[in-house]
Amino acid sequence: MTPLELATQRWRYLLPLLVIALIGCLSGCESKPDNVSLPSSSFSTTEARTTPALPDGGDPRTVPLLPESGDIDAGTYRVLVKGYSAPFEITVPAGWSTDDGDGVAKDDPNHPDEWGVYVGWWPADYVPTDACAWEGALVEIDPSVNDFVDALTAQTSTASTPPVKVKVGDYSGFEFDHSVKGDVDTTACDRGKFCIHSEFSNECTRWYSSAAERETYRVVDLNGKRAVSWVVQFHESINPELTREARAVFDSIVYRSGN
Repeated sequence: MTPLELATQRWRYLLPLLVIALIGCLSGCESKPDNVSLPSSSFSTTEARTTPALPDGGDPRTVPLLPESGDIDAGTYRVLVKGYSAPFEITVPAGWSTDDGDGVAKDDPNHPDEWGVYVGWWPADYVPTDACAWEGALVEIDPSVNDFVDALTAQTSTASTPPVKVKVGDYSGFEFDHSVKGDVDTTACDRGKFCIHSEFSNECTRWYSSAAERETYRVVDLNGKRAVSWVVQFHESINPELTREARAVFDSIVYRSGN
């Protein structure tokens, strides 16, 4: 999957909403002068890693916001997600990029025309009961951690590992692996999309481009509301060093209370 295709999973459906909002503003507003490899479906991670503590009694460091697009310099960034009661920090090495600020990606030098790995975190408010037959079956789920975990692990046409309790910074949650079940033909699914979850009730915003994709999900309880992040391996021939790097980026995510 190319960077454009993955970014399109969300923004092709958000664009009309942005256009409507802009038209409304122009007609009624005045401007005022003044942003190791991934676990397989048979492997369960027992604990999420956290970032090191600050030096002895040092003042909290100023962490820059993650850029909204383009190549990312190596370093630690702060991420604000709409609807989350706490921000998180993520650390990326050199060579990573973002197209929309809702995920980071890196391609495999052996497959230069498509991304190899991706770490994402956009909202997931709807889950289809069947990832293949998803049209008209996107079910809105409550904002709790358990509701999302239960919905995804019960999803037809997919396979999940048993959820494992994890600790992420000041918060707790669950982690599990997710993939296409057996020999499901993803190209025969509704509109050719194998839909995992969505922001909307009538369209899918996160789907697998092939049966080779697999993910690890981490679902964290932020004071009664969930925060979802995932790391994706797009095909089986990804360089193992790159999958280890992606896992390290995923594990670097730490939610910060009181910020």
